[in-house]
Amino acid sequence: MVSAIRRFKINWRNLVFWAVFLTLAFSLVFVLIMLIRAPDEPEAVFPEARTKSDYGLMLLQCLLGLAAMFLPALLEHRIKVVIPSRMLIAYVLFLYGAIYLGEVRNFYHRIPHWDNILHMFSGGMLGALGYSVVIILNKTGKAPMNLSPFFVALFSFCFAVTMGVMWEIYEFTFDGLLGLNMQKFLLEDGTPLIGREAVTDTMYDLIVDCIGALIMSVFGYISLKHEKGWLDRLLLRKRA
Repeated sequence: MVSAIRRFKINWRNLVFWAVFLTLAFSLVFVLIMLIRAPDEPEAVFPEARTKSDYGLMLLQCLLGLAAMFLPALLEHRIKVVIPSRMLIAYVLFLYGAIYLGEVRNFYHRIPHWDNILHMFSGGMLGALGYSVVIILNKTGKAPMNLSPFFVALFSFCFAVTMGVMWEIYEFTFDGLLGLNMQKFLLEDGTPLIGREAVTDTMYDLIVDCIGALIMSVFGYISLKHEKGWLDRLLLRKRA
């Protein structure tokens, strides 16, 4: 009995994946129902009630989130490279925080600086992904490289910041095409922001992305420069 318990290990990767997937799937059904019932414009009686535009944003985010969850598996199948379990878990948890908690549960308005917290997390996560790309390619021998710690750190930082910029371009594009408010240029009651305040959310996102990426880049640089092995332990632990 004791030996059987010792052999039992929870596959955290699959557990987290399916928990988040089911959460987003049920949220998608809820959003579809509410999209039909929601008013086109804020009502005087309930000015804080969500409108069709709000639920349209949630619908888009849930659909993209569900599709994005299968992106790592697709990449692994196409390029034959195993993505570390910890990276996958961090990625799925980020989707949970950004889509379910942020949009569906309205944490972006309920929790102060929730957006900044997520961008800080994503900046560090993408910075770690930049490192893992170099480390994995070196270990698999598919593209052996002998890069200096500084160059790897610079690549990690630039990779993370570029992904952050691409995300802001995505938000700007769909805000214009679908009349959404992902860049938070409107207050919760629909009041448009003007001037500097209208771009504050976007700039804060980019600044926080840079801070998160910089922290991870410095961490990785020290690890590689002084051969601490922190990155191997953090990123390349065997899957459960």
